[in-house]
Amino acid sequence: MHKRSNSVVTSSSAKRSKLSHTTAQPRIVDFFTAVPNTKGRHLGKLPQKPTFPEIIDADAFQADELLATPESLSSGSTSEPSISLQGLPPTFQTSVPTVVSFAHINLTSDVIKYTHPHQLWTFKGVPYSFLAHTLATISQTRSRISIINALTNSLRTIIHHDSASLLPALYLLSNTLAPPYAAVEMGLGPALISRSIQQVSGLTPIAFKRLYNITGDAGDVAFTAKSNIRTLLPHPPLVVTSVYESLLNIAQSKGPGAARSKQKIVETLLIAAHGEEIRFLVRTLSQNLRVGAVRTSILTALSRAMVLTPLTNFGICHQNSIYHMSTDILFQSAADEGKSRDVKEEIHVKFLRAENIIKRIYVQHPNYGDIITGLLTVGLDGLGEKVQLTKGIPLHPTLGSPTRSLQEIYDLLGDRPFSAEFKYDGQRAQIHGYLDGINIRIKIFSRHLEDMTDKYPDVVFLAQSFFNINPRRTSFILDSEIVAIDPDNGNPKPFQELSARAQKYVLLNNISVAVCVYVFDLMYLDEESLLTRSFRERRALLHKHFLPFTTTGMLARFKHVESCESEGGRTGVEIFWEKAIASRCEGLMVKLLDNIESVSNVNAEQVKSRRKRLIASYEPDKRTSAWLKLKRDYVDGLGDTLDLVPIGAWHGNGRKAGWWSPILLGLWDQDTGRFVGVCKCISGFPNAFYKSLAERYQLSVDSETCSAQPLWECDFGGFKPEVYLKPQEVWEIRGADITLSPVSLAAKGVVSPVRGLSIRFPRFLRVREDKSIEQATTPRNLVSMWTAQQMDATAKGRHRADDGDLVDIVVDDSEVSEQGEE
Repeated sequence: MHKRSNSVVTSSSAKRSKLSHTTAQPRIVDFFTAVPNTKGRHLGKLPQKPTFPEIIDADAFQADELLATPESLSSGSTSEPSISLQGLPPTFQTSVPTVVSFAHINLTSDVIKYTHPHQLWTFKGVPYSFLAHTLATISQTRSRISIINALTNSLRTIIHHDSASLLPALYLLSNTLAPPYAAVEMGLGPALISRSIQQVSGLTPIAFKRLYNITGDAGDVAFTAKSNIRTLLPHPPLVVTSVYESLLNIAQSKGPGAARSKQKIVETLLIAAHGEEIRFLVRTLSQNLRVGAVRTSILTALSRAMVLTPLTNFGICHQNSIYHMSTDILFQSAADEGKSRDVKEEIHVKFLRAENIIKRIYVQHPNYGDIITGLLTVGLDGLGEKVQLTKGIPLHPTLGSPTRSLQEIYDLLGDRPFSAEFKYDGQRAQIHGYLDGINIRIKIFSRHLEDMTDKYPDVVFLAQSFFNINPRRTSFILDSEIVAIDPDNGNPKPFQELSARAQKYVLLNNISVAVCVYVFDLMYLDEESLLTRSFRERRALLHKHFLPFTTTGMLARFKHVESCESEGGRTGVEIFWEKAIASRCEGLMVKLLDNIESVSNVNAEQVKSRRKRLIASYEPDKRTSAWLKLKRDYVDGLGDTLDLVPIGAWHGNGRKAGWWSPILLGLWDQDTGRFVGVCKCISGFPNAFYKSLAERYQLSVDSETCSAQPLWECDFGGFKPEVYLKPQEVWEIRGADITLSPVSLAAKGVVSPVRGLSIRFPRFLRVREDKSIEQATTPRNLVSMWTAQQMDATAKGRHRADDGDLVDIVVDDSEVSEQGEE
């Protein structure tokens, strides 16, 4: 490698001599507060071949090990490294003025009082440094109000300065690049990211490892390594649109040479980044932003930002909008600093309306691009007509609420008519069929909206037949369960049989596992949405237009779920429950048939407080009492299994020596965007599972899934695992009871001011490959199960579970005292 010119990178023998005296250098902890020196920066021409800067400060490690100086980099190489802007969009390469600091902007201030500054920057677009400032602000708080305020104020500022940057900003804030069904992934491994950081910063692999072991985060390593780099030729600031487009370019890099192309783009981004941009850029590349901005918070902030943006800003003429604030009202609010009660009340009402419509539309049509286009063209008032349920775009499925017994179901529904259906042990599948010109299109989506059409060519063949049966058919969306069956007699098989099927690129003539599609709902038919119709109406249309049929061999079969009506009497439902158990089903799904008012079976004094309206329409992404599930497992216990995520472990003893045991399991807290430790699990694991678990979570220097330090966003409370596991799997867990625990933080402050909730006798059942970690059981779910358990215990005269029953968790005095201090 040729020796670098001193005209570009500040380098001298005097500075290198300083590196040998590491005790006089700043410590790594000081680097995190360091701000790159931007004084005197000017617009300069980007060099054709950006050079490798030299770090001029070091930690107490040996300088030779920590830093790669220009001389050491030149050894063993004969060609000069080249980092270019090739592959990046033109907007990235455009010279723009230096961005001012945003440290003076308090994004967490009250959204009513906040006024977005004017002339923050003088060029078109939104600087990525502003988005990094937003992420840094959010990462420093766990207050949901502060997070939503920061997001709202940030989005308002972006809309004001450059509405074209709103969509890429939303994707970057949500740590995604596209809708979930689009399957756009960057495919960047930790090794490529670490190589890029080393290449740009000059860190040696040893230095990188040591910094990573100290910080536990690649973004912090990059921030630390680059905070003291000085170059004579500054680079143009990054802008939001270009960063997003660059990430798309990374995702689109395929085939031979893709890894090198991706690394070039990553290195170019890192060279241009400075300050907090570096930290959050690397975290974005690593798909781990480590901020509490979950989907619900982003949608809430988007709706509020739109309410506080007058329609005139988009050139939309609309009098008396029920959603958007007028310019006059906003001026009045700014003048009195949001103190007017009438104005605050009006804004609050419009917030609720806007949040309701945006969240409702998103779960029916989860595509930020279509929603933003609608907002910028017709505003909130016309969004419902502009963005609707669409064939080919999956909607979030309706979810069932767990119950513990048939008696609880009758207590909830009273004498209202319902249908009880077999709950099959398979994979939830949303099947879309529609005409595209003369072609028939079939799409199959999973529970978490991923496209799995390639996995089921036999189901595609089956769905296409509905267009052949009825030539007038134009479109449909079905909700179903795909179940593995015996091809000879059609009897259902366990889910494990289905999981053995290949995940993609399955050929119709090479199917190894036969399946049956048990369809139970119809949400869309011939260009008409059926979501608002009652379940009785939807089911009638389903049975009329989609008749069951059975094929032979390995081709898919199509059937309606077996069901029983409550009008036949309670005895009939109880017999049907026993039949479900005998048929090896998971249990029952109980669904309200009609939209009528609900009165629970309580005394007259309680009727008024318990009266509520339950609707039998299809409610995407909601758990309601209109859909109830009753599983056969532990009907006298929890009444439902839990979907938990392994987040920690201990070294096993005795026959489990050499394996991880017990395993710490966590809930997914939607409000904080973090996992919360809830219980240890030591039961239900086959011997072979311990081996595969150890292979997936290996404790080593290069491990990406297991660490001796808490690298991932989890709240452990009083649990003290010996190793920390990357949240990446969902396990189905069965328990005996929910208990109060001084160790767990799950739902702490909800059912008890000093204790959280935990699970007694948790037992592993299986890995839920059909669920993402964001679909794990939440603290709210656990509270609902706890409440039902306590009511049932009171009715039966049993004692209520408390921490005395928590035999799976050993609590010593130090853990309790530490927990109490938090």
